[in-house]
Amino acid sequence: MRRTCRKLFVALCLCLSSRLMAQDIHLSQFYETPILRNPALIGLFNGDYRVQAVYRNQWNSVTIPYQTGALSGELKFPVGRGEDFLTTGAQFTYDRAGTAKLQAVQILPAINYHKSLSEVKNMFLSVGFMGGFVQRQFDATKLTFNNQYTNGRYDPTIASGEEGRLALRGYGYWDAGAGISFNSTIGEDVNYYIGAAMFHFNRPRVSFYKDNSITMDPKYTFNAGITIPMEDRLKLIAQYNEIHEGAYAEYNGGAILGYMLYNEGLESTRGIYGGVFVRWGDAVIPTMRLDMDKYEISMTYDCNISKLKTASQSFGGFELALVFKGFLNSRNSTLDAVHCPRF
Repeated sequence: MRRTCRKLFVALCLCLSSRLMAQDIHLSQFYETPILRNPALIGLFNGDYRVQAVYRNQWNSVTIPYQTGALSGELKFPVGRGEDFLTTGAQFTYDRAGTAKLQAVQILPAINYHKSLSEVKNMFLSVGFMGGFVQRQFDATKLTFNNQYTNGRYDPTIASGEEGRLALRGYGYWDAGAGISFNSTIGEDVNYYIGAAMFHFNRPRVSFYKDNSITMDPKYTFNAGITIPMEDRLKLIAQYNEIHEGAYAEYNGGAILGYMLYNEGLESTRGIYGGVFVRWGDAVIPTMRLDMDKYEISMTYDCNISKLKTASQSFGGFELALVFKGFLNSRNSTLDAVHCPRF
């Protein structure tokens, strides 16, 4: 009985902290979903196109697991005869949680313009926008309410008392965000970027009740990253992301060390990486990645360090990401460009 109560308590805490405070989904591999992170970060890669897929399974050891899937695509091409670039993209996400199968589906197109600031080095100021539709729903037949219990026993034939208030099992809203970023090089080999973005500036209404007066707080993100060559075959990649949304704040950062394969030096597109990220106060996240030219595969696992670690036994969430990128065989390819936004 105690074990059952503990699981129910933890499930309630998870629902309150992850859904009501943060409002948005979050991924440990935040750098693999740039549109959700900052639309001004799309296009910062070596290639003309990139497709990324991320799958996350969280809290499987405690309650019904939270499952999140994300799929995004980016297409980058030069503008005119200068060194400016334009990137278009789209983000699709699916998130489902809890017994009532509370789920959200997002379709978010995005565009980012990279303005070259130097003719002698890689230096770009980028401004990006994203906007699209979000749909949320749940299975009301899976919910139970206090009014449906008699002498401690649940009776599904008793009215819940929420029929007059609960107007919708699903609703949709339009969402929008914008961001800015700057990326450049230090010397010849060190690449870095910084950025900031604001989401939900249209303050969409989010409620399953008739009194739909609840609005989503604006979300602010701050982003940074740097790639540092260490030796002939070693490079260090560090990433940082900070989120503020209402009373909720999240700080996530870390680094991976890469070893380039096949004796091709630091420009090799084949390598193996390992490292650690930390979501402050919540999880330590071991990370592994394998680059195979056009393909990348990376895995992370959240080791829970929050107040829930007793119930979760420090287990958190498994996450898998797949990336496919390359150059187009066309005049609009960035392959022969002297400078190009990349990271």
